Amino acid sequence: MASIAEQAKGNGKLNVDEAVRDRYSNAAQQAEASLCCPVEYDRKHLEIIPQEIIERDYGCGDPSQHVREGEVVLDLGSGGGKICYIAAQIVGAAGKVLGVDCNDEMLALARKYQGQIADTLGYDAVQFLRGRIQDLALDLDLLDKYLAEQPATSSSDWLRVQEYSHHIRETAPLVASDSIDVIVSNCVLNLVHQEDRTQLFSEMFRVLNRGGRVVISDIVSDEDVPDHLRHDSRLWSGCISGAFREDKLLHAFEEAGFYGIELLSRQEEPWAVVEGIEFRSVTVSAFKGKEGPCLDQRQAVIYNGPWKAVIDDDGHKLLRGQRMAVCGKTFDIYTHPPYAEQITPIPPAESVPLSDAVPYDCRSAAIRSARETKAGGSIDLTVLPGDSCCGTDNCC
Repeated sequence: MASIAEQAKGNGKLNVDEAVRDRYSNAAQQAEASLCCPVEYDRKHLEIIPQEIIERDYGCGDPSQHVREGEVVLDLGSGGGKICYIAAQIVGAAGKVLGVDCNDEMLALARKYQGQIADTLGYDAVQFLRGRIQDLALDLDLLDKYLAEQPATSSSDWLRVQEYSHHIRETAPLVASDSIDVIVSNCVLNLVHQEDRTQLFSEMFRVLNRGGRVVISDIVSDEDVPDHLRHDSRLWSGCISGAFREDKLLHAFEEAGFYGIELLSRQEEPWAVVEGIEFRSVTVSAFKGKEGPCLDQRQAVIYNGPWKAVIDDDGHKLLRGQRMAVCGKTFDIYTHPPYAEQITPIPPAESVPLSDAVPYDCRSAAIRSARETKAGGSIDLTVLPGDSCCGTDNCC
């Protein structure tokens, strides 16, 4: 009998979930060299990882190199666990790594060596969770336990299961809101059905801490992929026909509320070309934390260049070399990655407490006068070369 995916294809439609599940279930049991493009990893992090995991790892980049010590990391579509085990070595005993996947065979492979790797490291920082990356609130193991106790055999039962699913999303989410420092993913977002992608980006945003970030490696296309290629199960499960167009991937992060969206790397030569459309690997980062009111605390920033002017994701325009007036929230954002190296912060001589701050629209591209940041006791101060401010070294 034909599979659901094959029947759907005959009707001009593709069952994306089954196509991906079938191919990755097979790939968990036998290495498939053509499933994704080869990636070079830091070899020191591979020494403790069993060869079985390394051979059955499928990705297009190495987002783990952007993880830091002590962080809580979430790996979307963790597969056989390679990125999780690399990240565990970086975050150390003070950190934590969560891997989420819905493929039973891949999860079994990842969990098979968990104790062995923990013993080698001297700590166990990794946990593998069963769920769908576009629905990080639904714990599939909890749902299976419920179904085993109360099987669904009718439409009324199905409605009851839907209600229970909603209940555990609310009361026992697989990944809690505002709990993750950095989300990584390696060639998985393109496997999610297009209809679920808005939810996918919303879920990433939900689980991140304020100030948290995503670092995503994925396959993108330089043109829109036509429908007849999107209905090819092998091209979709092979990370090709589900690829985001490269500019639309960045736009998806923007639409979800992220800021500081940056293309960290872009493969120069295409990994694959289908009907003239080029497919290549990119790694993208983006941050969460621009929500909240704009309050004036008399702060300013100078954009250092090299561009004459830039506009950020919230509409603030910065003119090179000018003291641009910003609100306290934006000032804080600019003094942290990814902006900090391009910005010179100008705090006021006397700080303005939040209780005294007033609403402010810093998208007006207003220039903050030097007198305003100096308001207070130093506004009429006079210090000449050779005065005591230069000290004994006469540095002036």
